[in-house]
Amino acid sequence: MSTNAQTLKRQGAAIIPEVWSMTLNKTLDKSGVGMKIVNRIHEQDSCQYGDTVNIGELGDVTISDYSEDESTGGVTYQRLDAKNQQLKLDQSKAFGIFISDITLRQTNQQNLMAKFEARARTAIDLTKDTFILSAFSEIDENNKLDNVVLTPENAYKCLVWLSKTLKNNNAIQVRNDQVFKMNQAGCGEAMPYVVINPDVEAILLQSPDFIHATQAGDRVLREGSIGTIAGLDVLVSTNLPTVSGKVNIMAGINDAIAYVGNVSQIEEIRDDKFFGTNIRGLYVYGKKVVLPKALAGMTVDVSAADSIIDTTSSDTDDDSGTTE
Repeated sequence: MSTNAQTLKRQGAAIIPEVWSMTLNKTLDKSGVGMKIVNRIHEQDSCQYGDTVNIGELGDVTISDYSEDESTGGVTYQRLDAKNQQLKLDQSKAFGIFISDITLRQTNQQNLMAKFEARARTAIDLTKDTFILSAFSEIDENNKLDNVVLTPENAYKCLVWLSKTLKNNNAIQVRNDQVFKMNQAGCGEAMPYVVINPDVEAILLQSPDFIHATQAGDRVLREGSIGTIAGLDVLVSTNLPTVSGKVNIMAGINDAIAYVGNVSQIEEIRDDKFFGTNIRGLYVYGKKVVLPKALAGMTVDVSAADSIIDTTSSDTDDDSGTTE
């Protein structure tokens, strides 16, 4: 090392005496459940922006009468052709991070770049969550209710309606299905999900029916689940849009929404102006609601969540010593 470099190194140590913690502080991220409620079996590492994934679907099989009558009997054959639904990877997000060599020296963390990449993945996860939950707009209109004022008294009945609607459309979650296994953290019973936000949760937790169900031993099936009620696995997300005190509730099974996402590129490039490294990545993704009738939804007014605690002051003046 040259004399000038040694001098600069000594000066740098004197100018920047701080020692950084080896552990980065926890960041309060929004919670997401989107990847737990979709069908991801079509994902491939080779997927690029603009690609189209063809999802095959067979039609119904027709059952016919059978007899051995030579003129009218025998087996009736129908032609089964696979129909394709197309999932387009038409969404893309990018991130770019610059990490200076001085920062790396200050932190003494060899994995600082990996930590920043993890933060970028968290940001992408939140984008994915909002994108997946936007499938609410594609729910069959017969499977929706609008403008329901949610209260502790009717919260359970609302979930019963969602559960009933799914069952009437034969939207049944199957435990041994590959789609379900990819999204299942535990090994409990398979059941449809319902995604709610914290305001809906606050109202639901006051429901006598939910309290009774919890005491009866309902199980937490997946990470992010607060339990099960009315035959639904209740998942909480802070990414459901709330407008003017109204929020969407979405229920369904994992087969209903097909999702494909892939980090198609990630690069590390030395900066051309500063001593440091640029990290950039490209994430491409897309979704397709392949079974609209396997989703059910409700738009609810959650103003009751703001009145959990009575903050009005009561009159505490003692008038016992006054006379008229």
